[in-house]
Amino acid sequence: MKIASFALLVVLLNGLLSWSINLPQDVGPDVPSGKLNSLSFAPFREGQGPLDEKFPTPEQIDADLRLMGETTHSIRTYASAEGSMQIIPSLAQKHGLKMIQGAWLGNIKEDNQAEIAEVIRSANANPDVVKRVIVGNEVLLRGDLKPEKLIEYIREVKRSVKQPVSYADVWSMYMKYPELIKEVDFITIHILPYWEDEPITVDQAPAHIERIFKQVQQEADTIAPGKPILIGESGWPGEGRQRGWSVPSVVNEAKFIRALIKVATKNGFDYNIVEAFNQSWKSELEGVVGANWGLFSVDRKEVFPLTGKVYENPDWLNGVIASTILFLIIVAFGWKSLKALSTMRLAFFLAFSQLLSFLLPNMLENLWYTSYSDWQRFQTLLIVGLNAILAGLILQRGYGLLANKAANPKFGAWIYTLCMLFAGYAVYKTFGLAINGRYISFPTVAVYIPVIGIFGLMLISYMTERPWSLKVIEINRLAGHLKAKADQDKIMGYALLAVGLTLIIWETKAFLISRDFILAYPNVGERLGIAFVFSVTNCQLMVWLMCLAILALPLLVSGNKTGKQLHG
Repeated sequence: MKIASFALLVVLLNGLLSWSINLPQDVGPDVPSGKLNSLSFAPFREGQGPLDEKFPTPEQIDADLRLMGETTHSIRTYASAEGSMQIIPSLAQKHGLKMIQGAWLGNIKEDNQAEIAEVIRSANANPDVVKRVIVGNEVLLRGDLKPEKLIEYIREVKRSVKQPVSYADVWSMYMKYPELIKEVDFITIHILPYWEDEPITVDQAPAHIERIFKQVQQEADTIAPGKPILIGESGWPGEGRQRGWSVPSVVNEAKFIRALIKVATKNGFDYNIVEAFNQSWKSELEGVVGANWGLFSVDRKEVFPLTGKVYENPDWLNGVIASTILFLIIVAFGWKSLKALSTMRLAFFLAFSQLLSFLLPNMLENLWYTSYSDWQRFQTLLIVGLNAILAGLILQRGYGLLANKAANPKFGAWIYTLCMLFAGYAVYKTFGLAINGRYISFPTVAVYIPVIGIFGLMLISYMTERPWSLKVIEINRLAGHLKAKADQDKIMGYALLAVGLTLIIWETKAFLISRDFILAYPNVGERLGIAFVFSVTNCQLMVWLMCLAILALPLLVSGNKTGKQLHG
């Protein structure tokens, strides 16, 4: 009866906690009429993308534009001649959409000429649909063209179409190359607070957008008074790596869009939101965060609504059900053995079991959602599989410690080996974050089980070992592993601490050397201090460093002879 009562209590607490952290949230006023002014449109689906030259079919584009007709008044496209993009204007007209049509420019002259020719043809053939034309997207930011060559393309299109013509880039490029302001019919700027050199919170973003728009407007008025300005891209990622104080999340993405529309309405700003659909192909260039800016997922499911409250994870109940089933299987399997535990130890074991049971489905859901290829999905299954094995072994070891049973050396060897494997994985991933981590997500989810498992075994050791000392939490004693390898363990422990320190240094350096950050804070001392604050107040970064510390601690205290002292 005691086991059943505690198990029921743990299940109820798991459900209550999951419900409380997934309540629908108020993200601001509804979008007027539930439709946007304009939305970036790229119709690529899973397995498609311009890098591999795999393009959607006309039927897929038609279905996407039908959905866009219900979501927005206008769409912005980025390429005109690639694949099946030529059919977009006629299908857009079919679904009552207007267009800002783009010509994609790069460093290949022949491709550029094909794009220019097609955007001219399309604009002249579809004047009722194509209302504006954009020649090139962030080509100066990427360094694919010189300003002089870009201006040649702009002039060529202006001579050939009747629609207003522009060029789109981050707002600072128009400040760097003010000659562009003279050439375009309207100025198209990208304001993406998440990617700014000084990343800010989502609540600070509306004021930032207003300030940047007016700054560009003031600069433009000194060159070409009254020239229209379009915010060609503005949005917020729904998933991925935190930068400074910019936190990707579904709720923040919805909150940003609603706040942007409110600011635009108040000031009369013309805007286009990025973007319609999550683009899995972008993960090859920009990681998880680059693939998650859409109102709809890559399989065309709504990420969040434009009206009403928003759930961070609307499918949270599925996770609760999965974790409850896992937990009940554990309880049923160990029912007879659990009777031997005292009340306090039983309660702890059941809570620990429920926690690991909750983490496994959560891990699978998160890693699978952010896997964008067969190879990435294979890695996800491998990581989740190894975590599941380790979770089972850790629970068996935890029960043994609580019941004062002798350790199983074979199981102990597996726990030790898997913990060392995940420690090596953490070193490798942290090194990658340190040297080039702009687009790499913190791999916290992948090490849920070793981190929480080791920490749980530490707590159990504290409950069961008397007298208690740091020696009882060294990795071999926690695992129940008979063969101590102190030198190997300490090397790995110091490696975990070293890459963690390196990550803090390089994260700070990334801010320190950013062009706009230097302009904002020319004094080196002040700039260093602010850059360091951005790093140490990054919650995702701090959680990852805490994971590294938990993995490192039992390795660093390794060295006492375990032998016959092993128990539980």
